[in-house]
Amino acid sequence: MNRITEFINDETAADELPASTIAPPASEQLAMDAYSSAVVSAAAKASPAVVFIEVQTPPTKNRRGQPQPGGGSGSGFIFTPDGLILTNSHVVHNAERIRVTLSDGRQLPAGLIGDDPETDLAVLSVIASDLPTVHFADSAAINVGQLVIAIGNPYGFQYTVTAGVVSNLARSFRSQTGRLIDNIVQTDAALNPGNSGGPLVDWQGNVVGVNTAIIPTAQGICFAIPSNTAQFVASRLIRDGRVKRSYVGIAGQNVPLHRRVVRFHNLDEETGVLIVGLEPDSPAAKAGLREGDVLLAANAAPVRTIDDLQRLLTDERVGEAITFKILRKHTEIELISVIPAETPMST
Repeated sequence: MNRITEFINDETAADELPASTIAPPASEQLAMDAYSSAVVSAAAKASPAVVFIEVQTPPTKNRRGQPQPGGGSGSGFIFTPDGLILTNSHVVHNAERIRVTLSDGRQLPAGLIGDDPETDLAVLSVIASDLPTVHFADSAAINVGQLVIAIGNPYGFQYTVTAGVVSNLARSFRSQTGRLIDNIVQTDAALNPGNSGGPLVDWQGNVVGVNTAIIPTAQGICFAIPSNTAQFVASRLIRDGRVKRSYVGIAGQNVPLHRRVVRFHNLDEETGVLIVGLEPDSPAAKAGLREGDVLLAANAAPVRTIDDLQRLLTDERVGEAITFKILRKHTEIELISVIPAETPMST
């Protein structure tokens, strides 16, 4: 009979076990209790404001060409007592009907206030009052390694809570439109389909991010749009129904610069953006930019990639001149001033 069997059969075995195998040290117990209390407290504070979103979209056709109903579900959270809800754009985009289930079980129709696919955020509204809300925290103040809690409705399992830590704060993530979203919060708090649009909260139950994406083939690599970005976008959606952005009307691609060109012109960067197309009557065309020009800088800031240019073109730039430094025919360096216009509304 081995030692394990002896302990099982011996009524006095517990007395012979080392104390460390019976219970963890008091310091570890206190730490676990504090961790559990933080998660329980944050979930209790934020969960009442989390909603389950069901969406009906236009019918689609299967492989046989037969129509089938369209739709999906996701999460969101109430951030004003009169019923404004923040969620992901991809949860509600192209929705014909939206229904929201509150934490108290009420089901309400929701209207779309505004949708911004380029940051994957949307604002909904329900007709109700005195609703529970969550507050936003400053996402610029969070740190790698700190505790975060995700709340949502994965696979329709409503008000599911998972916990983890902030894994990184300097990620960039592409929205479905291809635009780069900067300073994405990476976390290992488990997310699944249906968590999209739900809040990522700190230990105080305040929102530090909006859960938006996972890498399906990975484990523990999940992403949330930072709360500061979410607040900015939500304010613009409430005010205008969309986020206005400026544009100059070029199609570009990232290109390396020949070493001889870099040395000859004493350039600081070794890459730029080649203009491969110009929209007729666009700000860039009117200013004199040409296909084949290479953008090197804008207002003295390097333009290494097309993403650098996208970051520059915010709504504050509409009507404000930008001085582009360009390389023309590989030999001439010119400065051309372009006045961005507001991006035309897509249909």
